[in-house]
Amino acid sequence: MAAHAVDPTLETFENDVWWITLIKLLGVFVLLLLMTLFTINYERKVVARMAVRPGPNQVGPKGWLQSLTDGLKLPFKEEIIPKTADKVVYFIAPVISATTAFTAFSVIPFGGVVNMFGQQTALQLTDVPVSVLVLLACSSMSVYGVVLAGWASGSTYPLLGGLRSSAQMISYEVAMGLSIVAVFMTAGTMSTSQIVAAQADGSPVTIGGVELTAPGWYAVQLLPSFIIYMIAAVGETNRAPFDLPEAESELVGGFHTEYSSFKFALFFLAEYINMITVSAFCTTLFLGGWRAPWPITAVWEGANAGYFGLIWFFLKVFALLFGFIWLRATLPRMRYDQFMRFGWKVLIPVNLVWILFLAYFKVARGFTTEARLISAVAIAVVVLAVAWGWPAKKKPRQLSLEEQIHQRPPGSFPVPPMDLQVPPSPRARRAVAERTPATVGGESESQSESRSERGMEV
Repeated sequence: MAAHAVDPTLETFENDVWWITLIKLLGVFVLLLLMTLFTINYERKVVARMAVRPGPNQVGPKGWLQSLTDGLKLPFKEEIIPKTADKVVYFIAPVISATTAFTAFSVIPFGGVVNMFGQQTALQLTDVPVSVLVLLACSSMSVYGVVLAGWASGSTYPLLGGLRSSAQMISYEVAMGLSIVAVFMTAGTMSTSQIVAAQADGSPVTIGGVELTAPGWYAVQLLPSFIIYMIAAVGETNRAPFDLPEAESELVGGFHTEYSSFKFALFFLAEYINMITVSAFCTTLFLGGWRAPWPITAVWEGANAGYFGLIWFFLKVFALLFGFIWLRATLPRMRYDQFMRFGWKVLIPVNLVWILFLAYFKVARGFTTEARLISAVAIAVVVLAVAWGWPAKKKPRQLSLEEQIHQRPPGSFPVPPMDLQVPPSPRARRAVAERTPATVGGESESQSESRSERGMEV
């Protein structure tokens, strides 16, 4: 008889003995380090394949130990600290970034309840009724590490990079938080383990009197939220094409320009752990977590039992990481004003409208048919009235070139002529006027000799 998956509850974590918790804590720490080393090499190899070049292929089997040697090399490099740096804050900033990155992974479920050294425990470090808020709090705290690193360096470019990065992370964190609201409303809980359990089975939906079973994954049920979350996750992690805080052509290296050696390694580690964290968070919220996808569960009943959940979980995470790498190798960097306008004027309004629509859909389930029809008509009328009365953006009148020239303030740089014909230089005309005119027919030898004799007499 095939084994079945056992979903953990909040009481499951209360019954863990201390040494099981310690084992899981060390396991998460080591797993994140190994995942970071793998992701760095994974990114290099995928980008190299897309760029039709070899990539790392010298250190270790097929170059897979390259990131390990880089990680061992960085702490032993020379550390250069600017004289104007605030030493205490300069040291604390990378620690904050790395600590928050590790802490965020503590509430991510890797699997169901398993037997670990004779103890029944869940493949998750801990869980609380508001685990999703813990993740959002950790991502919010990581902003402090970035902005403090830029300020404590005592240099202009890191300060500009820190301010730009903090504005970007805060802006897209709002869009990310709103995209998760739809998951709360659908699952009815903020516990990560319970959100995964809520996606185990599909939701019954009645359309035209026919009852259908919707897919269990929230990526399908809540597709707009899934798309907005993925866009906001790329902006939150400062990855291309949203890597504006580290725009080398503008800000050298961004907020960590003045960091080197082990402190730079901490920032490097935090960036990749954040990328892994948002991928794991997306897997938990939208892709069914550690549960196998539908075709596998249909033919294999024990696909989710025991430690098999780790396989499905990390396959989904690696697929999302591949998406991050694909974006970096494909899209150019956006302009900063376009990027911020997209976050505040597109993602957030669309998110709010989607949440209102979802809330109406859930409330309307209890309405009668007449009430649903009346409410739908009322909403349509309101939407049309707002769209009709929305002020249109007036385009300014296109000024002619002459009008633009007259509006220029005094002392401006000269404007090239409108006919694109450059007038001759007055200095050139004066030089031509002072020059002795040449005879057309030339002069004879006697005339040239007499002129030379007069010159000698003088």
